[in-house]
Formats: sequence, C-alpha cells, structure tokens
Amino acid sequence: MTISLERTETITIDGMEMAEREEPTLDELFERLENSVPEGYKFEIVGGTIFMSPQRAAHWETILDIVEQLRARYPRKRVMSDVRVDFPGKLNGFASDVLAIAESSTKDRDGRWHYQDIEFVAEVVSASTAGNDYGVKKKAYAEAGVPVYVIADPYIGRCRVFTQPQDGEYKGDLTVPYGEPIDLTGTVVDLTLATNDFPRQGSAARETSPTE
Repeated sequence: MTISLERTETITIDGMEMAEREEPTLDELFERLENSVPEGYKFEIVGGTIFMSPQRAAHWETILDIVEQLRARYPRKRVMSDVRVDFPGKLNGFASDVLAIAESSTKDRDGRWHYQDIEFVAEVVSASTAGNDYGVKKKAYAEAGVPVYVIADPYIGRCRVFTQPQDGEYKGDLTVPYGEPIDLTGTVVDLTLATNDFPRQGSAARETSPTE
C-alpha cells in the first residue's frame, strides 16, 4: 500500500499495490492507522480516502458548545465526539464532530453504534475537509436517514441545517448566521441551539461554502 501525505493533510490510498488482497476493509484500515496518527490530529475514512486534520481551538470550542447544549436533551453517554461510526457508501468510517444517539439504541458486537440510531450530527468545518462536510458526508448522512445534520462554518460565521432526509437527500435546508438560534423543536432533537458563542476562525481561507 502506498500512502502519500498531501498539503491538505489528506492521506490518499493507492489501491493498485493492494490488488493481491483485494480492497482493504474499514476495520483493516483503522487498525493500521490507530497507532500511527500524530497526537493532536483526528482521522476518518471518507469514501476510501483517509483524512487527517489538526484539532484547532475554534473547532473544539464549537464542538464543546454543541455537546453542552445537547446535554439538556440527551444523557451523557448518548452524546459523543470523534467516535467511529460506519455509514452507507464505499468505505465510509466517519469520526463525526458531534453525534447524538437515540435513547433505545445499543452497540453492535464490535462495540460500535449503528448509524440507524443517530438522531443528530454536527460537523465543524476545517479548510482542508470542507468538501467532505458539504459533499460526501452530507450524502451519507441523508442516505443513513440521520434526521438532523448541522454544519458549523467558523470561516464564514454561519450554519447550514439539513433536515427531512428522503430518498438519499435532505429536503430541508436552512442557513443560520452565527448569533441566531437554530430551532430544532420541530425535529426529534426537540431543542433550540444557541450560536452566540460559536467562535470564528481568524483565517480567511474560505469565503463561501463549497458548491454542492
């Protein structure tokens, strides 16, 4: 297997040299990577490509803010961050920034949560992986039937809120500027998220959301 680290902090797998064993499984890929990812980085596998990104302060503060607000609705063990869940699609092992799991759900025999039990997902945009949040991940979450998907973008100071998954797409799509509430009372989440304290990222690396 040839692994190359690109400037965007994306590790791309060249499957040609693995042809003798066919395509690796998600379990094999995660096993090989768990002990090799530098401290302070998170990694996940999106469509068979391994993405690594550093944990920035603005990123973590937003995650923590969302988690703390979700605790008004979900028990502590039902809200988590950077936990692997396998989603529909080719080699999709995501470590979502925030997950909220339904109360009645149980883990599988490998100790992982089922994507069918996820009620809420949030991703906080990083410059190098924004395309995943608005593209492959959004599609996978919709296909998985995740009721609410929120993208918080500190580069432009706004959130995109996707609801009503149907036939592999989200029918509901709302843009909420930082400072305005995200009203989820009409969804299974049944609460309102405040965005007043969501920090902005100082870099102007991205000025607009990627084209979907």
